[in-house]
Amino acid sequence: MAGSGGSGNPEVGGLSAEQQEKLQHFKVQLRNDNERYLKSHPELDVMVGDFLGNVLLKRPTDIHEFAADYFSNPNLPVVIASKMKGNME
Repeated sequence: MAGSGGSGNPEVGGLSAEQQEKLQHFKVQLRNDNERYLKSHPELDVMVGDFLGNVLLKRPTDIHEFAADYFSNPNLPVVIASKMKGNME
């Protein structure tokens, strides 16, 4: 009964050529969409860089708590805006 998954494919769990092509198209489209989003939000690059820099500098024992504190900081938008302004000068 192995290989009789009803898909018509001899390889169990394999994708047909059409499915592979659609998947590849979906991946390319998703990557393009993500790149457009990131380009339209340069603050994300600054925020992630600042977060990672702080992690590497402070090396917190509880990374989850550190991340929660970092991203819930009510002054985060001001900090990021300041760093972005500093990057532009």
